[in-house]
Amino acid sequence: MLRISNHYISKVVFSLLFLEVMILIGSFYAGAGLRFFDGDQFLLPKLDHFFMSACIFAAAIVFSMSALGMYQINFQEGLRNPFFLQLMPSFAMGFCILTLVFYLAPELYFGRGILVMVYSFAAIGILMARGIFLKTSRTRFLETRIIFLGGGALAKECGDLAVRPGNYRKYDIAGFVPVPSEDVQVPQNKLLHLADGGSLVALANAQRVSEIVVSVQNRRGGAFPIKELLECKTFGIQVTDAATFFERETCQIRVDSLQPSWLVFGGGFDQSFARIFMKRSVDVVASLALLVATLPVMLLTALAIVLEDGAPVFYSQERVGKDGHVFKVLKFRSMFKNAEKNGTPQWASKNDPRITRVGNIIRKLRIDELPQILNVLKGEMSFVGPRPERPYFVEQLNERVPFYDVRHSIKPGITGWAQVRYGYGDSVDDALQKLQYDLYYVKNNSLLLDVLVLIDTFKVVMFRGGR
Repeated sequence: MLRISNHYISKVVFSLLFLEVMILIGSFYAGAGLRFFDGDQFLLPKLDHFFMSACIFAAAIVFSMSALGMYQINFQEGLRNPFFLQLMPSFAMGFCILTLVFYLAPELYFGRGILVMVYSFAAIGILMARGIFLKTSRTRFLETRIIFLGGGALAKECGDLAVRPGNYRKYDIAGFVPVPSEDVQVPQNKLLHLADGGSLVALANAQRVSEIVVSVQNRRGGAFPIKELLECKTFGIQVTDAATFFERETCQIRVDSLQPSWLVFGGGFDQSFARIFMKRSVDVVASLALLVATLPVMLLTALAIVLEDGAPVFYSQERVGKDGHVFKVLKFRSMFKNAEKNGTPQWASKNDPRITRVGNIIRKLRIDELPQILNVLKGEMSFVGPRPERPYFVEQLNERVPFYDVRHSIKPGITGWAQVRYGYGDSVDDALQKLQYDLYYVKNNSLLLDVLVLIDTFKVVMFRGGR
């Protein structure tokens, strides 16, 4: 895995993305050169912004492929139907984006004849790139051989995670090294034992491993081999904590096996002036742009709510924001009037009977969230961040869920890492799962992660994708 702006990105996906960007830009030049071939030499059209047009073309196609999930690769499927079914719509969506760009900036337009050639070269290049990558994935080139230190419940969970289907990174588990303080819960045939007088580094070298994952629940006492792990690290073997392994592989921070010291000393939690200023600037610009773009949709939504269930169109509700401050969130009303007659707050569920027909539609399309743009402009919320919860539920969750209050160290968001990865939740267990994504976002928040969340949000709204 690569770590870019504190976010873990698969080396496979990053390499494929980089290669396809180069292919798309190269296809642009190749298509333009062939279109203007005069019989003796390839001539590029005399455009002042030719390279800029090539980059915009590549960005439009990559965005479209990302929105359709083409970088969530399942290497076990190979080049089968799902890929072909996604490639053509990606190109079509890219064409729509380019049309909008050319309308707003006509000087970047490069002609239909070039576009046909460019699309042809791009399709052939991407098919070849995907074929090579998927062929390579069947070899040991992308495989990492690892040992898990530990043989208990935590080691078993880490081992199951390493071999789950659909992983971007392929692991070959050499085995598990048990420690005396744990009950063994992994298969006996996977246990590795140190020879008399042998060391952990000798075992690792004998098994040809490149990484040791420390998956021991209790590290107190003399049984934990801290000196031997240091020796392994000095010999070039990567030593990874179980919490970091979970963070890297699931883009979550698992609270059930988390040591508080890992959060304190593990890095992240960027609250610098530069990060806050950049995030606020993006929030204001994006909110104003979205407000203008969605105003007709918002007016139609308001009319539909009134026709079905009368006024009011909006509802405001107390939510907990940054540093625990309570504010009033604004949304389109999606439930019948007096949905909580008994005065006790209730979890909203997927098939909640209190939701109106219009409310069901605007919830699926996330239109009910649009009035929160005003909360963003007021500085109470951000575009991307943890979902704000009601004070009643926050009190319960603070008592029952470890580290829950950490999510209030940044502003809540209209959309967020947990929303696009997990969706709606209606229980404490769901809140725990969403918290693990929220903690990952709070710890690793960056402009890159915000962009990835917005792309996933687009996919969820337009294609009901996501998780």
